[in-house]
Amino acid sequence: MEQSMNKRRKLVLIGNGMAGVNTLEQILKLSKAFDISVYGEEPYPNYNRIQLSYVLEGSKKIDDIILNSREWYEENGIALHTGAKVEFIDTEAKQIRTSAGVTASYDVLIIATGSKPFILPVPGANKQGVIGFRDIADCERMIEASKAVKKAAVIGGGLLGLEAAKGLVQLGMETTVVHLMDTLMERQLDATAAGMLKAELERQGIRFLMGTKTTEVLGDTHVSGLRFADGTELEAQLLVMSAGIVPNAEVAKASGIETGRGILVNDYMETSAPGVYAVGECCEHRGVCYGLVAPLFEQGAVLAKTICGVDTAPYKGSSVSTKLKISGVDVFSAGEYLENAGHRVLRVHDDWRGLYKKVLLREKRIAGAVMYGDVTDAPLLTRLIKDGAEMTDELYRQLFGGDGGGCCGGGAKASVVDGMADDEIVCGCNGVTKADIVRVIQEDGLSTVDEIKVKTGATRSCGGCKPLVEQLLQYVLGDGYEKQEKKQGICGCTAHTREEIVAAIREKRLTSVREVMMVMEWQQEEGCSKCRPALNYYLGMIWPAEREDERDSRFVNERLHANIQKDGTYSVIPRMYGGVTTPEQLRQIADVADKYNAKMVKVTGGQRIDLLGIEKQHLPAVWEELGMPSGYGYAKALRTVKTCVGSQFCRFGTQDSVSMGIALEKKFERLWMPAKFKMAVNGCPRNCAESGTKDLGIVGNDGGWEVYVGGNGGIKMKEAELLCKVKTDEELTEICGAFIQYYRETGNYAERTSDWLERLGMEQVCKAVVDDAANRKQLAERVELALAGLHDPWKEVLESEKLQRELYEAIKVKEK
Repeated sequence: MEQSMNKRRKLVLIGNGMAGVNTLEQILKLSKAFDISVYGEEPYPNYNRIQLSYVLEGSKKIDDIILNSREWYEENGIALHTGAKVEFIDTEAKQIRTSAGVTASYDVLIIATGSKPFILPVPGANKQGVIGFRDIADCERMIEASKAVKKAAVIGGGLLGLEAAKGLVQLGMETTVVHLMDTLMERQLDATAAGMLKAELERQGIRFLMGTKTTEVLGDTHVSGLRFADGTELEAQLLVMSAGIVPNAEVAKASGIETGRGILVNDYMETSAPGVYAVGECCEHRGVCYGLVAPLFEQGAVLAKTICGVDTAPYKGSSVSTKLKISGVDVFSAGEYLENAGHRVLRVHDDWRGLYKKVLLREKRIAGAVMYGDVTDAPLLTRLIKDGAEMTDELYRQLFGGDGGGCCGGGAKASVVDGMADDEIVCGCNGVTKADIVRVIQEDGLSTVDEIKVKTGATRSCGGCKPLVEQLLQYVLGDGYEKQEKKQGICGCTAHTREEIVAAIREKRLTSVREVMMVMEWQQEEGCSKCRPALNYYLGMIWPAEREDERDSRFVNERLHANIQKDGTYSVIPRMYGGVTTPEQLRQIADVADKYNAKMVKVTGGQRIDLLGIEKQHLPAVWEELGMPSGYGYAKALRTVKTCVGSQFCRFGTQDSVSMGIALEKKFERLWMPAKFKMAVNGCPRNCAESGTKDLGIVGNDGGWEVYVGGNGGIKMKEAELLCKVKTDEELTEICGAFIQYYRETGNYAERTSDWLERLGMEQVCKAVVDDAANRKQLAERVELALAGLHDPWKEVLESEKLQRELYEAIKVKEK
């Protein structure tokens, strides 16, 4: 056995990106005959570069976009060397050398070094504050800069430029995209689709300078702006260069391997050096360098078979199609997308619904297509264009509807998966083919999209392939897909339901998110942005004293205790119990608003004052100078208790609604809930405080109080239902506490009381909270236990220099 192991061939991969590691995944499926080593410049394992914009805008962490964890490398016997740049290949001795002087021999070598951002060769392009957008380090530099920078510019109106601009706007910077051409994404979209995209992005806060040529980057050592060919200038303290990419062929050039624009390869991905192959954006095949994921995975499939000695058809190039989601908008193009005199154009355009579809015919054959908004037909059109299919009446009806009158298809659609080849890629982000998905459905018994996502990675990134994955489920399972009862886990990381998780936490006394994931065998070891906050809530609800709150498992608003706004600033809502304030508090609020340049001071619907437009680094100082407790306007917790004047002043008031509202707010403030929770107290049935649309609404009358529950004044309007009537303030307080705790213990995370009440039914809630006195008392005792450990988060931050340093301090952009 030992002798056999010694004969294993040494395979070295230079580059730890998506194309190279996908090739390794294909190799591992075909052969175990290699000792594999991977050298990557970055300090991370393989991650999804397509999702860098989510990291930039803050909706995902780095861990959320990791495709292959370090454990994956270990499990597959792969030696991973991160932070290791290979600078030379001795093709005769078959050795590589890193910049640190480390050498390693190889039998087979794959170069997958990807690409680099193209930096415009204009004066000043080397100033501080000028960066590209290709890796996590670029994201980190932009996030750091956002703490001090107000205005940013992005050069380039392609996909990466637009994604960078979206992220910068989300970080709170005034962002302008400067583009040389008159239309965005001119290599993928026609003028109509590009115009629709530009209009939507402008609505999202991105500014544009089209047809504008940059001639100089202004500033001393640090960028201060741009100068254009017409003499005009633009102020910017941060500049993102996203004017294109160039193959990263440096190591090949330094080692004498033939290069053109990229590393030259033949149809089997072989370079000019024996035993050396190249794959991905770094290579040039038949004069073409591809920058999209799908062609790179097609190259990888051929390369894996070549290296493993498996018969394979040569790689002859890819029919490029682009299916992307940009700032929430789906776009698609394939083949020829700009019409000319030789085309017959089939087109529908619905500006009201934001839908556009254009199909180009050349001599009745489908030559190209562009879609905006609805890209359901992308897989079908990709195949039709690739095959040069002839347009027929049947195809026309399938693409444009029965009579052509419906936009983007109005008639019944045939499944596009029937005619798909097994090796056709369904998920372009992760290189998952039809055969991969069909196999796991058949062999592993998978029956949901979430299960397929965990097993194969399909839908894990942009989610655009989800409809096609659903069609494949229907295609493989047939009628059984519709009839089966599917148990849905709380997310794709687990098949466990909310009830199973809560039961396990109670029975096994689990007290941390990590412990739950390990004991319940989470399929995605680190969890995701959906399950981690839910687990953190369930743990706190069940074990309020034992468990330690995990900040990293909370959303950004709840971590920072302020509500992030669309421009990246924050809003501060100090607590005003019952909506009552004093002249002194008003003066404090006014002084703070002036001092810290609040962009708007607004009275909220819950009778509070909201200071909008506060910079993150100023939040602790604002809280300290206000001297008021947090109003929790950002949290899944009690927001406000709205009150009317009541019997203190109103001539119609029968109960002291102000005092009761203040008492209830002081009692239940800071209590974490499954979702945001709003209350109101009226002093009479005239309902001035709008108790009828609150999660918990109270109405006073001559005989006592009426309690209404499950109201919602938001998107899903719902009138509250009468729970009970009580005579005393003490009864009211106990009923409110029991109701709140019952909702906390039985509600799904993020489920509003309106949906919760509809799911459980008023009869069950009434029985648990009102009719069963013993159970009501136990609920009230448990809510008291939860309340006992609460504290004001603003005060906690003010008393902790560590929290202030980690969460709020601005990191200034340094100048040399």
